[in-house]
Amino acid sequence: MEIVAPAGDYNKFLAAVKAGADAVYLGIKGFGARRRAKNFTFEELRTALDYAHLRGVKIYLTLNTVIKDIELESLYENIKKVYEYGVDAIIVQDFGLLRFIRKNFSDIEIHASTQMTISNADEINFFKKFGITRVVPARELDYNSIKKIREKTDVELEMFVSGALCISYSGNCYMSSFIGGRSGNRGMCAQPCRKEYILDTNKEYILSPKDQLFRIDEIKKLKEIGINSIKIEGRMKSEEYVYEVVNYYRNLIDDLDRESNIEKIFNRGYSKGYFYNDKNLMNKKYASHFGYKIGEKISDNKFKLLDSVVLGDGITFVDKNLNILYGYNINKIDIKSSKNRKEAKKDDIIIFRKNLFENLNKTEYIYKNYNKSILDNINQKIKNSEKKIGINIEVIATLNNKLKIKIYYENINIEKEYFVIKEAKKRATTKEKIIEKFSELGDTSFFIKNIKIENDENIFLPLSELKNIRREIIKELENEILKSKKRVVNIKKIEKFREKEHKKLRISVLVSNEKQYNIAKKYLENKKIDEIYFKQVEVANEKNLDKIDLESKLCTNFYQVINNKNNKITLDKNFNITNSYAIKELEKIDKVETVYLSQELDKETIKNIKSEKINKALVVYGYLKGMYIEYSIFDNNKIEFKNKNGDEFIGIKNKIGNVEIYLKEPLNLIPKLNEIKVLNLDEIRLDFIFETEDEMIKILESLERMNGEYRGYNFDTGVL
Repeated sequence: MEIVAPAGDYNKFLAAVKAGADAVYLGIKGFGARRRAKNFTFEELRTALDYAHLRGVKIYLTLNTVIKDIELESLYENIKKVYEYGVDAIIVQDFGLLRFIRKNFSDIEIHASTQMTISNADEINFFKKFGITRVVPARELDYNSIKKIREKTDVELEMFVSGALCISYSGNCYMSSFIGGRSGNRGMCAQPCRKEYILDTNKEYILSPKDQLFRIDEIKKLKEIGINSIKIEGRMKSEEYVYEVVNYYRNLIDDLDRESNIEKIFNRGYSKGYFYNDKNLMNKKYASHFGYKIGEKISDNKFKLLDSVVLGDGITFVDKNLNILYGYNINKIDIKSSKNRKEAKKDDIIIFRKNLFENLNKTEYIYKNYNKSILDNINQKIKNSEKKIGINIEVIATLNNKLKIKIYYENINIEKEYFVIKEAKKRATTKEKIIEKFSELGDTSFFIKNIKIENDENIFLPLSELKNIRREIIKELENEILKSKKRVVNIKKIEKFREKEHKKLRISVLVSNEKQYNIAKKYLENKKIDEIYFKQVEVANEKNLDKIDLESKLCTNFYQVINNKNNKITLDKNFNITNSYAIKELEKIDKVETVYLSQELDKETIKNIKSEKINKALVVYGYLKGMYIEYSIFDNNKIEFKNKNGDEFIGIKNKIGNVEIYLKEPLNLIPKLNEIKVLNLDEIRLDFIFETEDEMIKILESLERMNGEYRGYNFDTGVL
C-alpha cells in the first residue's frame, strides 16, 4: 500500500520523503486546489523531481481545479515542462483538462481528484474509459461502500486517511465563491466552514468538522480489501506535522503500531470521518488548532497536570465553555514541591502567580498548543533522516582479466569493465575489502541491497581506484535513473471549437414539489415554458444508489448519466463545466443533449465557451446551493442561520437525508435577459426551491417584463 503525502512547499516535501512517503502530491504556483499554499516554482519542482526519483519516490502534480478556456490553452507550456522532466502523474478535476492532457501528453498517468465527487463503482469504471488510471473517491464513503467499490472495479483507489475534512462534498461546495468571490473549485477557498455562525441566539461553528485520523484497525481493513494507496491531507500544515503523520502511517503499513503524536502538533478534535458513519464528526466549539487539554483547576491558581510541560511549551488558559482567555509561552515552572523547574510531570500541581495572569479566576482548563519536546524531536529526525533505495552490485575480479562491475536497480542495468587485474606482490585484496569499498555509499541516495563478489584470492586492487570506480558508476546510475523519467513532447495538438447555430432560446423550470410542478405544468401547457425538471439528489453515494432517480432527464451525477433510461439527458450545473474542452469531451456521451454551465462563471467566460453539438444552458433565477453535505449537521428538516457579516442561509434536508445549504437571497438575472440572449445559449432555467405558488407565479411573470430585483453574484464579476 502506497503512502501519498502532502507538500505545500519544498521543506514539507523533504519532510514527507524523509518520513517514508512513497509519493508526494504538490502544486505549482497559481494552479491546484491549494493555490493559497506556498507551492512550487518550476525550478523547485525540478529539484524535487530529481531528489524524489533518486529515492524511489513519485511526484503527483495537482491541477485539480476547474479551468477556463484561455487558462487551459496557456497551461500547455507549464504542463509540458513538468511532463518532460518526469512528473509521475497529474491529478485533475476538470473534464476538459482531462481531455487536454490525454491528447497532448498521452502516456502520463491521470488521477481523478476527490474534487470530481466520484462516489460509486459505476462512476469509477466510467472514468476509466476516459483515461483515468486512479481515483480518489469522495471522503464521505463508509467502509462497506469502499469495500463494495473495490470488489466492482480494478481501477486504482486512493483513500484519504487523515487531515482536514470538508463538510461539503468536495467539488460541490460554492459557499466561498458565492459570498466572497473565492472559489474552492479554483483553489481559492476562504474556508467559510471554519467560521462561526449565529443560529437563533447561539454562536457555533456549525459547519466545522473535526479532522480525520485513521489508526491501525482502519489501515488493516483498507489493506485487506486491496486499497492501492492512502492519502494524507496537509499542504497548509507545518513540516513537523507532515513528517509525523507520514511516519506514523509508514509504521502502521509496516505493521508497527505506535502512539501518534499528531494530536499534539495540530488539534481541532479528531474522528474517523465517515468510515464507521461516525456520529461525533463535528466540533462546534472551535475550528482551528486549539491544542489538547493538559491541566484542570483545583483552586484559583493551582492546576493538576494531565501531561508534562517543559520550558518553551505554549499553553492557553480557557474557561468552562472553552473560550480562550490568555495565551502563554512557559518561561518559568513552579510546582507545589519546588520552584524554577525546567519540567513538570503528569499529576504535578503547577502554580501560577495570580498577579501575572489575566482572568485566572475564570480559567477552568489549560490546553497545550505548542509542544516543544515533540517538535524539537521531530526537527532532529528531519535533519538526520535520509531515505535511500536499495541496489544490487556484482563484482568480478579474476586474475589477468578486466575488473567487471555490474549494477542493477529496477529495470536499469549498468555493466562496466576497467583495468586488467594483476597478481598481488604483497598483500592481496580480500573479498571483505571489496565489499567494504563498494558499500561506502553514505553521501548518496543508495544502499547495498545485495552484493555478489566473484574473485581470486591472490589479486591486487588499488583501493583508491575502487573508490573512484564506485563514485563513477554510482554517478552513472543516478544519471540513468533520472534519464529514465524524462519524456519528449512531439507537437501541440490544438483544438479549434465551432459554435453551432442557435435557435429560439428555450425556457425551462426546475421544481421541488408537486405544488410547484402543478404551477409549472400550466405554463408548459400555455407554451410559456418549454421544459420542467424535478430537483435531483446531487451525489450518488454507493450506499444510496437505490434512491437515485434513473428516469429523470436532468442528471446531477455521472451515475445517472451512465444508467439513465432516457435517450436524451441534461447535465446540471454541479458538473462544473467551465470550458469548451469539457463540452467537446461530453460529446462522446451520445445521450447528452444539454449542459448547464457552472454558476461560478462571469458573462464574458460564458460567451467564450463554444459547442458544436451540445446545447448550452444557464440558470438565471434560483436559490444558490452553497453546500451539499452527507452528514446530518442539524436535527430539524429546515433551519436558518447567518454569519457575522450578515449573510443569511437556509439549510434543508433532502429526500434521502442529506443536507443542502442555500443562500437566503436568490440569484436573479431576469432583469438582464437582454445581456443573456447574446451569450450563445440554447436554454435558460428558473429554479424553484422554497417559493410558494404565488411567489413562483410572480417570478414566472417577471420573465416577459424582464424586471425584478437583480442579484448577479458571479455573473458580473466571476471568481478568483
